[in-house]
Amino acid sequence: MGQMRSAVDVEARPDPIVVDPCATAIIVVDMQNDFAAPGGMFDRAGIPIDAIQAIVEPIRVVLDAGRAAGMRAVFLKMQFVADLSDAGPPDAPNRIKHRPLRAGEPMQTPTGVSGRILVEGTWNTEIVSALTPEPDDLVVAKHRYSGFYETDLDRLLRAAGIDTLVFTGATTSVCVESTLRDAFYRDYAACC
Repeated sequence: MGQMRSAVDVEARPDPIVVDPCATAIIVVDMQNDFAAPGGMFDRAGIPIDAIQAIVEPIRVVLDAGRAAGMRAVFLKMQFVADLSDAGPPDAPNRIKHRPLRAGEPMQTPTGVSGRILVEGTWNTEIVSALTPEPDDLVVAKHRYSGFYETDLDRLLRAAGIDTLVFTGATTSVCVESTLRDAFYRDYAACC
């Protein structure tokens, strides 16, 4: 990680927030090929990806500045095991929500290799190349909207002495917001 900086006061309502970079993590939510890359799940489903692609460079800038200040980078990625058993039973809301997006279906990726939509270990769930995690970064797989649901995220953050989270990623109204709300319930200071 970069050089350590002292705490920073951030103007906020109702009160300013004191941010200690060494106790802060930048949470990058779902910036993976299925959501952000041409040929990924969103693109194949006809969901515009321009807005997600437009935030890649600003996220890279935030990561570079945060790492230089001593912040930890944490990447969340949405994925299911090959048999989709962690997506829930066939009638579960999570499974139903992902059915029209063709979760689990095989596909040919833009790189020419075989992939499977939202399945672990495939091109589909890799972080977009412009944001490739560095060796000291944490990468946490999730199978629901929130990065805290049935993952080790909370334990890993606590073990690293993290108490403040800065959120980036996609999509703001779904997975980012779900994870941010769960962070609040766990008493993290969080900003987006």
